[in-house]
Amino acid sequence: MISVLQLGTIDYSTGLRLQQRLVELRKAGQIGDVLLLLEHTPVITLGRNAKAANVVASPELLAQRGVEVFECDRGGDVTFHGPGQLVGYPIFDLRGFPSSDGKRKTLGAVEYVRRLEEVLIRTCADFGVSAKRIPGLTGVWTDPKPLSSRAEQPVRPADKAAESRDLVFSSGDEAKIAALGVHISRAVTSHGFALNVNTDLSFFGLIIPCGIESKPVTSIEKELGKQVPLQDVAHSISRNFGVVFESQILWLETLDALLGQSVGVPMRPPAELRQLRKEEDTFRA
Repeated sequence: MISVLQLGTIDYSTGLRLQQRLVELRKAGQIGDVLLLLEHTPVITLGRNAKAANVVASPELLAQRGVEVFECDRGGDVTFHGPGQLVGYPIFDLRGFPSSDGKRKTLGAVEYVRRLEEVLIRTCADFGVSAKRIPGLTGVWTDPKPLSSRAEQPVRPADKAAESRDLVFSSGDEAKIAALGVHISRAVTSHGFALNVNTDLSFFGLIIPCGIESKPVTSIEKELGKQVPLQDVAHSISRNFGVVFESQILWLETLDALLGQSVGVPMRPPAELRQLRKEEDTFRA
C-alpha cells in the first residue's frame, strides 16, 4: 500500500524537514510507504555532486526573482523547483519491493530510479507527450518521434483514454521534462522527482540544469501548447505508481492521517545538510 498526500505549495525548507521526519518514522516502522506530491516556492537546489558554477545567475538576480538556494543530501547536480512543477517525494522502504527478476528481496537503487522514470514516462503519455530515457543520463526526456514509429514501445499508458491515441508526439527536439535525484538510507528513500507541468521555464536560465548544457528543458505545457491542471497530473502519477510498483494507492486528506497525530515538522532548515547521514547512504541523480 502506498499512501499519497498532496500538500499544495510549501517552501523547500519545510519540505526537507518533513521528509526527514517521515524517513525516521518509516525506518521505525511507524508509518507505511508514503508519496508526497507538492509544489515548491521558487528554489534552486544543489545535490551532493553539484558544482556551484552551474548556478550562473548572480545573488542579486536570484534575490530579484525571489529564488532561494539550498544545498541538500540528494544525488545529482543543480536543479530548479517552482510553481507549476509537480514534485514527488516517495518515502519508501525498498525492502517491501522485490526486484523485477525475483532474484533480490530488496529493490536496488538503480532499478528504483528506473521505476521512477517509468512512472513519469507513462504520465507524460497520459497527456499526449512522448517521453523516454537517454542512456547514460538520469531523468525523463521528450521524444520527437511518434510512439507508433518506434521498434519498441517502453511507454504503456495506464488509462484507456491514452491507449486510444494513435500517435503521441513531442513538439521539438529532445528536451528534459523531468529531473530525478534520490537519497537512500538503510533502504528507505527520500527526495525524488520533479515533473515540469506548467512551469515558468525562464527560471532554468538561472542555472545549467543538472550540469547539462547541450539539451534544453521543456514542460507538458510547452509540448502541448496549453496548460494542464496539476491535479490531473497528480492523479495520473499516483495511478502509475500503483501500476509500476504493483501497489494499492490510498489518498490521504491530511498529514496527521498518517499517524492520527501531528508529526511535528520544524519550519527552519537543518544546518550542515551534508552531515545529516553517515550510515549506508545511496545517492542517485
